[in-house]
Amino acid sequence: MAVGGDRSPDAAGSPLADRLNYLFTTMHPPGAPYTNAYVAEEISGGGEYGGVSLTEQYLSMLRNGRRTNPSPDVLRALAKFFAVPVGYLLGDLSPSQAERVEEEVRFLVAMRDKRVRSIALRSVGLPPEVQDSLTTIISQFRQQMNLPPEPPGTNGAGEADGSGGGATNGSR
Repeated sequence: MAVGGDRSPDAAGSPLADRLNYLFTTMHPPGAPYTNAYVAEEISGGGEYGGVSLTEQYLSMLRNGRRTNPSPDVLRALAKFFAVPVGYLLGDLSPSQAERVEEEVRFLVAMRDKRVRSIALRSVGLPPEVQDSLTTIISQFRQQMNLPPEPPGTNGAGEADGSGGGATNGSR
């Protein structure tokens, strides 16, 4: 996160703004992404966010980089809302840790699709060699359809580690 005041001379490239915009773009229930007004209202009205008061305008300034140094309470509330570690928003994670958070976000986004969920859940409990065969079959279909070997943004994250990703917020 940027240091030295609440205004950034290079607003467009604020790491906090980039991360918030990534979360707004990807971490939402099926349908439309969250609005600044909705997130501000949920955080301000919910006791589970530590009594933080957040306005739509301030959230907009965080997202466009005009404000880059929110209070730790605001960062904790935003991290809790989007179910990510606060270190992700602070920029305190190593690049590999930040990539892991984003990988879990991509997983959760993929799992929104009912068909994808069905395929994943039906493979649970099958022996590893059968799961490997299913992966090979899916790869063959992707190749026949001229799709990349891995979906965009996965960076080869097709290997399951059993973590299942993070929790999501059930509200809109």
